[in-house]
Amino acid sequence: MKRVATDIGIIQRYEEYLNVELRLADHSISTYVAECRVFLEYLQQEKKSFPAATSRDIVEYLVERQVSGIDQRTISKILSSLRSFFRFCILEGICDANPAESVETPRIERKLPKVFSRDEVNALLAAIDENNPCGQRDRALFELIYSCGLRVSEAVDMTLDQLFLKEGVIKVIGKGGKERVVPIGEHAIHWLSQYIHETRPKLLKKGQHHSFVFINRFGKRLSRKGMWKRFKEIAGHAGIDGKIHTLRHSFATHLLKGGADLRAVQELLGHTDIGTTQIYTHIGNSDLQELHKKFHPRG
Repeated sequence: MKRVATDIGIIQRYEEYLNVELRLADHSISTYVAECRVFLEYLQQEKKSFPAATSRDIVEYLVERQVSGIDQRTISKILSSLRSFFRFCILEGICDANPAESVETPRIERKLPKVFSRDEVNALLAAIDENNPCGQRDRALFELIYSCGLRVSEAVDMTLDQLFLKEGVIKVIGKGGKERVVPIGEHAIHWLSQYIHETRPKLLKKGQHHSFVFINRFGKRLSRKGMWKRFKEIAGHAGIDGKIHTLRHSFATHLLKGGADLRAVQELLGHTDIGTTQIYTHIGNSDLQELHKKFHPRG
């Protein structure tokens, strides 16, 4: 029973470390903590102590998980979680070495993400009924996501003080709290301006005051679920199959096809590949605005 209590305690401290020290996104923290908790439960069943865990223990555990039906991508996530956990344990003075470091990460066959064609994006946006406040909000929302390559979470959490429409840019708070400045296309600026000044006040109920940009018909922040539901309905009307995140993939693909520099697009996306140590070239905001205007279909 003593080991169970210790395991629970180390997981709690590890979660605090991921949140406070590493400032990871909530989704990443949940994944890391959940995978480490399952591994510790496995060790308990095997009557083994996690400070004494070996690479062989981890390999045997991964084999057992793989037999249960998980794929190579999940195996990689588990390994990343365990490597991070044991690094934390070394910092805490609980372990002397990281047994997960010597376990080889499986090769993952990269699947090309689904991308909308320019015509499909136009059809999707044209399928939005703009004759009501919620439709006007949806047009502003999905124009912005496509124009700036936003993640769903970035759109959900966006506040009014992140919009600089006169300057033609927005400040995006990405994974781990990292900030980036992204230019907005003319179409998105038009619909956002109309939504902020005319539509949003109609959606707010009497006495309601908050700074979230996108709100529902009850005047509260539009949730991920709400965004997904609206997108699914609109895509159905347009006869298009895809997800909101497909707009982000399309944003990047259309810029690159138009001739934009790969490193610039990576900066616009706020995306850093953990599998590489390459530091992307910094590009000034004015250059990004010019690049966006030149290469983005709705810039």
